[in-house]
Amino acid sequence: MPLKEEWERLVQSLISEGILRSPQVIRAMRQVNRAQFLPESLKPYCAVDSPLPIGLGQTISAPHD
Repeated sequence: MPLKEEWERLVQSLISEGILRSPQVIRAMRQVNRAQFLPESLKPYCAVDSPLPIGLGQTISAPHD
């Protein structure tokens, strides 16, 4: 499944679970895919709802945070 579709599925899931409620945050989540901030090797995991390493001992937060 293409990354964009996986990301939208995650956004929909977070809306259904009541985690995403603000229309502004939902719009931002749809416009800015987290894959843009991940190393190339981790881009396939952008829609995983968990923190991911981004290098130098740092992580990018899970989307639900």
